Amino acid sequence: QVQLVESGGGLVQVGGSLTLSCAASGSTFNIFNWGWYRQAPGKQRELVATITSDGKTNYADSVNGRFAISRAIARNTVYLQMNTLKPDDTAVYYCNARNIVQPSHEYWGQGTQVTVSS
Repeated sequence: QVQLVESGGGLVQVGGSLTLSCAASGSTFNIFNWGWYRQAPGKQRELVATITSDGKTNYADSVNGRFAISRAIARNTVYLQMNTLKPDDTAVYYCNARNIVQPSHEYWGQGTQVTVSS
């Protein structure tokens, strides 16, 4: 079992920056691929960024060049640095961990709200 706790959300003005954190506990950090997803009101949850167990990253087109996903293995923490924020980035952001060997074993955090005001 893996527990994920997100933090770092909040209210920010257009063009501002935020860093989200996802602290993981309960299992070995390196056996998971990690991702950040978001869900805006009335919309489906969508992928924002992923980082694999060996450090490869991938981004949605809408955030590529503005967001950066990273991890601190020693701290069992995954980050999402968000820059040049836009109103369309307003959403609840969720951390996801997916077991490399058993992809059906995936875990979600409780979510953290990001609101970008214009």
